[in-house]
Amino acid sequence: MKLDSAGLRVLSHEECMNLLATAPIGRIVFTDRALPAVQPVNFVLDGTDIVIRTTVGSKLAAATRRAIVAFEADAFDPEGRTGWSVTVVGHARAVDDPAEAERLAGLPLTPWAPGSRDHYIVIAAEQVSGREITGG
Repeated sequence: MKLDSAGLRVLSHEECMNLLATAPIGRIVFTDRALPAVQPVNFVLDGTDIVIRTTVGSKLAAATRRAIVAFEADAFDPEGRTGWSVTVVGHARAVDDPAEAERLAGLPLTPWAPGSRDHYIVIAAEQVSGREITGG
């Protein structure tokens, strides 16, 4: 078992992807007018890609077009002092191909926010890291 300098267990790539698949909400980190921005989003994995639905004219859609972004998801049990966190860094892209958008529409990704969300953002998981705390 590999531990980092803080004593947290370092998760393998496979463990990270398996944990991501269990999280209903994550946080996308992007640049908005040259400043860092974080937005919670619901998502689904498509293989190792992260898929998000948003509106075409949203700030998120504009800011993530062909940009490098970070994505983070986690789960914690405060009473047991256990939990995990997974971070992904990769290129985000807007889905412009109608056939791909139709395929992605078939994924189990129902937006939580109100309104029409028919624009897809796909993040390629190029760098994946994760940590787990197992209690004290």
